Amino acid sequence: MKRSAAEIVTEYGPFAGVEAVHGVTYDGTHVWFASGDKLNAVDPASGKIARSIDVAAHAGTAFDGRHLFQIAEDRIQKIDPATGKVLSTIPAPGGGGDSGLAWAEGSLWVGPSFTKKVPMIEVMMQMPPMASGSVIMLERIGVLAKKIAASTIVATAVTA
Repeated sequence: MKRSAAEIVTEYGPFAGVEAVHGVTYDGTHVWFASGDKLNAVDPASGKIARSIDVAAHAGTAFDGRHLFQIAEDRIQKIDPATGKVLSTIPAPGGGGDSGLAWAEGSLWVGPSFTKKVPMIEVMMQMPPMASGSVIMLERIGVLAKKIAASTIVATAVTA
């Protein structure tokens, strides 16, 4: 494979009050980055923070076309970017050792820091009402889905 030096085309920051960037995603309008206790939306045209959401944001960040997903220690939060409200939370596969998130092919992919596996989280937005904490089996071998709260997020962890 031929290697060549990468060229930085645009760089944003530093930003006041931000000590580190923990995760980055793009929603089609803003570049979102995690900075520990906030998710920040950067306007790519100006390079300035357009708005911030006060939410735990310790590692990877992803956008599914409608919601932001954010690693917050040992959990993954589903966030409405318009309101900033955490809609639901699921346990992170690495139990606090996860470092990155990506959305692809209808699934959330998690980058654990200390393993050689890449877990996939299937996120289903519409589910029939069921009791909080209920467990269901999907029609897929070895895939367990746990209902976090009635009519919210269902997640399945599959390790590759």
